[in-house]
Amino acid sequence: MRWNEERIADQGGRTFLITGANSGLGFEMSRALVAKGARVIMAVRSAEKGRAARAKLPRPELAEVRTVDLADLDTVRRLAGDLRRDQVDIDVLVNNAGVMMPPRTLSAQGHELQFAANHLGHFALTGLLLDRVADRVVTVSSTLHRPGKIHYDDLDGAGSYSPTRYYSQSKFANVLFGLELDRRLRAAGSPVRSLLAHPGYSATNLQTSGPTGIMKAFMRVGNAVMAQSAARGALSQLYAAVDPDARSGQFIGPDGIGEHRGWPTVVQPVDAAKDPADAQRLWTLSEQLTGVQFAVARSR
Repeated sequence: MRWNEERIADQGGRTFLITGANSGLGFEMSRALVAKGARVIMAVRSAEKGRAARAKLPRPELAEVRTVDLADLDTVRRLAGDLRRDQVDIDVLVNNAGVMMPPRTLSAQGHELQFAANHLGHFALTGLLLDRVADRVVTVSSTLHRPGKIHYDDLDGAGSYSPTRYYSQSKFANVLFGLELDRRLRAAGSPVRSLLAHPGYSATNLQTSGPTGIMKAFMRVGNAVMAQSAARGALSQLYAAVDPDARSGQFIGPDGIGEHRGWPTVVQPVDAAKDPADAQRLWTLSEQLTGVQFAVARSR
C-alpha cells in the first residue's frame, strides 16, 4: 500500500518544530500534522507570513508562530533560547527551510547564503535543542546533493561561485550532517533518531524565489509541467517524521524514476555523502563556524 497522509496515526500530545513552515513543503507538513492533532511550532522568517499561513491550517489553534532567519546565527540562538526559557519539549525537529540558487550573497556572519541557511543554521538549531528532542530529527535534502561536495578551499564562493554548484554543496552538507548525527546518536546510546528526506521534484516557491534570469524562467516551466505537488512532495518528510517503522540513518524519497516523483520509500544517498571522514571534517568546521557543540559523542 502506498504511504500517504491517511497512514499518519493520531499525533495528539506530540510537538513538531518545523522550519520554513509558512509555505511549500513546510506548510504541507504543518497542515497534515495539525489535522492529526499535533502541536506545530512554525519557525519562519516573516512573522506576518507565518500568521497568514497559520490561519489557513485546518486547526490553527494547534499551531504557533516563532521567528528565525536560518541564515543569521544570532536569530537561531534567540529562537533556541526562547524555546528553552519557555520549557518547550519537542518530539520531532524538522530541518526543512531552504534557499535555492540565488546570486552570490553572504549571510549576517559572512558565510555563503545557501550554506548558511540550508546547513549551518540547521546544524546550530539542532545542536542547541537536541537535549529537548524526544523522538527524531529530520533533515531535508535534495536529489541535487548527488553532484555536490564541500568546497573547503572556497567555502563562500569568493573564488568561483555557481548558484547550482553551491546549492548542491549545501544539500550535500545536509546528508553528511544527517548521517553523522545518526552515527553519533547511536554511539552515545541515544534513543533519538536522525533521518533524511527529500521531496523529489516538487512545485514550491523555492525554485522561483531564489534563482534569477533564465534559471528562474526554466524553474517556472518545470514546476508547471514536470513537478509533483508540494503536498505529494512533503510525504517523504512526513513519513520520516511520524512513521514508527522509520529508522535512524534512513533517507526517504519518492519511489519513481530518478526519485523525481512518487510515494515515500527508502532511497540511497550518493556514496561520497556516506564518507565518515568527510562528515567529521564538516562537523568540526560547522562547530567552529557556529560556535555550537553537540552533547553527543564523536562517532566511532
